[in-house]
Amino acid sequence: MCRLLAYKGTSIVIDRLLYQPKNSLINQSFNAKEIEEPLNGDGFGIGWYTPDIADEPVSFVSVNPAWSNRNLRNLAPKIKTECLIAHVRAASVGEVSESNCHPFQYKNILMAHNGGVEEFSKIKRHLRSPLNDELYNWIKGQTDSEHIFASLLNHLHSNHKSVTPDTVADSFENTFRNIKILMAKYGIQEPAYLNMVFTDGDFIVATRYVSDDKEIPLTLYHSEGSRYVVEDGITRLEAPKDDDEAVLIVSEKLSDDKGWTMIPPNHFVIVEGSLNVRIRPIKD
Repeated sequence: MCRLLAYKGTSIVIDRLLYQPKNSLINQSFNAKEIEEPLNGDGFGIGWYTPDIADEPVSFVSVNPAWSNRNLRNLAPKIKTECLIAHVRAASVGEVSESNCHPFQYKNILMAHNGGVEEFSKIKRHLRSPLNDELYNWIKGQTDSEHIFASLLNHLHSNHKSVTPDTVADSFENTFRNIKILMAKYGIQEPAYLNMVFTDGDFIVATRYVSDDKEIPLTLYHSEGSRYVVEDGITRLEAPKDDDEAVLIVSEKLSDDKGWTMIPPNHFVIVEGSLNVRIRPIKD
């Protein structure tokens, strides 16, 4: 069901996030520890922001397994960014192709998903039909994830004048509510697992969510408030130096230290541009 990572903070070389931790995202591509299926080898993607060059992020996706991609291994020690989303994929809905790799990019927005909607084909057309022409044509792949994000964006731009953490959270709630209605109408019994992350490079909104509140959502952690350090595979957050601060959101803890907090079931974690972190219930 995939693994993801999101970072916002002081500019960092992405090798320190993707490769150096003991339980790095690259390690999770073949040996995930907090999910039944340990293998996430159906491609990967990273998206990062370089605001000195452009408002829109850079996206790099591949159908190769993350653990064996020479280009990623070569690039990671040479890229610095203040905001990143990275994802390793275990294909459920949609074939193994670059168009189905996360993160998905819409203009200056990046989005990734850990989870899935069983029997998605039953509701796919109904989720697509309300989309405006631009978002309908933006969808290039087959995944439930990309369709859910298109629905989110459609609500966001149709109902709000600005893109803020709270308007994004409102659009997530509306989208999840609509998915539950469609699932009930078309007889989908299995719960939808929707751990999702959205960023515009300034703020991050992420969800830990399952459509049936009797079930436990997939794992999602955050760590915040200090400078991110990794030495000999062990991560820690030290007291900040000057303006150094960082927030991480991850499917799995990157190491066994105590600096990780599990997001409560069916809650948002919102990282504002100031790096203030809020936890908010999801009202679906």
